[in-house]
Amino acid sequence: MIQSMTGFGKAVAELPDKKVTVEIKSLNSRQLDLNARVPPAYREKEMLMRNELMQMLERGKIDLTVSIESVGRDTSIRLNRPALESYVEQIREIAGSLHVAEPADWFATLLRMPDAVQNDATQPDEAEWNVVHDAFIEAVRLLTDFRTQEGAMLQKLFEEKIAGIAQLLKQVDACEEERIEKIKSRITDNLRKLADTDYDRSRFEQEMIYYLEKLDVDEEKMRLDNHLKYFIDTLHTGHGQGKKLGFIVQEIGREINTLGSKSNHAGMQKIVVQMKDELEQIREQVLNVL
Repeated sequence: MIQSMTGFGKAVAELPDKKVTVEIKSLNSRQLDLNARVPPAYREKEMLMRNELMQMLERGKIDLTVSIESVGRDTSIRLNRPALESYVEQIREIAGSLHVAEPADWFATLLRMPDAVQNDATQPDEAEWNVVHDAFIEAVRLLTDFRTQEGAMLQKLFEEKIAGIAQLLKQVDACEEERIEKIKSRITDNLRKLADTDYDRSRFEQEMIYYLEKLDVDEEKMRLDNHLKYFIDTLHTGHGQGKKLGFIVQEIGREINTLGSKSNHAGMQKIVVQMKDELEQIREQVLNVL
């Protein structure tokens, strides 16, 4: 079963004095693009989480967010009183020397200053990290489940669209005989208009055969049929087939375009347009496949 690169997972670690929330979301990307926002308390574990995400999620634009919410009134966030007092003293001194007014809203001004707020959070011990890491793994699992569900919907869509193209390909056969006869008839009618013109009948037949061979689409139909079957086989191979499916879609498109350029028949051209419509829907969604 294929997987989508789109997914979301969220898990919460409940600790005695705080609640740690881990959120992971992913979108489609050609390569692995990992962005992590981790609070200072768990900064030492960031590389570990990055490495695990690279191994488990493989590809996509991944956003990891770890946030901490204090439980109760006790919190590790503190106002840096010595720094604030120093700022007040310096601002008053500079305002006096420059003869400018002191700030109207002292508190708002001071809170914007560097180091006005400090975090006294200590590094987590092994027991705390194990709880947080379990939440991290659970978030990854939920995201993977989400990807699998999305992948199942994509697989159903692909199977329907490939079956649609295969059915349209069968309709090409109905146009083939009529198409060739119309081309022969048109050339013969034009030749009758030149009744007084002497021509080499043997050479004419050779040119007719050469021209009809150029319009023959048997090879294109056979290759297109093979590509459609190869797409379905690859679809059922397993996850991690996104790029390969994209390459097969390119080959399918190439054969459909060749059919269109050789068709020389309104009915066949209509079928080709319908094939392109089905393929375009596959092309849009195959970008989301892992």
